[in-house]
Amino acid sequence: MKAIILAAGEGTRMRPLTYTTPKPLIKLGGKPLLERLVSNFPKKITDLIIVVGYLGEQIKSHCGDTFCGRPVTYVWQKEKKGTYHALEICKDLLDPNESFAVFLADDLLDQATIENCLAHDLAVIAKRVNDPRKFGVVVLNDDGSIKNIVEKPQKPESNLALTNGQVLSKHIFSYAPAPNQNGEQYLSVAIASMARDHKIFQVEAEFWFPIATPDDLKKAEEVIYNRS
Repeated sequence: MKAIILAAGEGTRMRPLTYTTPKPLIKLGGKPLLERLVSNFPKKITDLIIVVGYLGEQIKSHCGDTFCGRPVTYVWQKEKKGTYHALEICKDLLDPNESFAVFLADDLLDQATIENCLAHDLAVIAKRVNDPRKFGVVVLNDDGSIKNIVEKPQKPESNLALTNGQVLSKHIFSYAPAPNQNGEQYLSVAIASMARDHKIFQVEAEFWFPIATPDDLKKAEEVIYNRS
């Protein structure tokens, strides 16, 4: 299975750290965030496609042709058009008959959760949170499949936040979302549309730590220390 890693963002909320270092290479406990993610990938993931943009040459130099024992292909996202666009430009590298995984380069996930997600043909990872209004909120059908995903709702229908990690198929490219007001296309919107026609199941994360700001990084240091 191929895993697409979205690593093109500027990490503006992580400044000043990201003025000279791309966010995926910022170190947590002495190890870059990107490496923390990929080191938890099971053997089922055999190939990596890394979407780079901002300071992307640093990521290429760090990861090389093989990263964590897996061959790497790089795809450049030259314009800030969002997570769906980042996935779409990888389309020609994917087998039309196989599912593939999609991850953000900078959120922490545990290995068991990733393995549980990859056991499905179509799935997303979610996590129950105290305040889901900051996230994409996952609404489930009775059978545990996705009914809807609503971005940052003021009145959430559930406390399940969409996290880092999905297993998708090429059907996703039939559900291109309209650009948001900022001009970006969100992958979560495409997944919500696809879920109306295809069973996409939810896997609840055992451990997920989103890292958006330097304060998050400090908190993550404490969490990693306590988990080790």
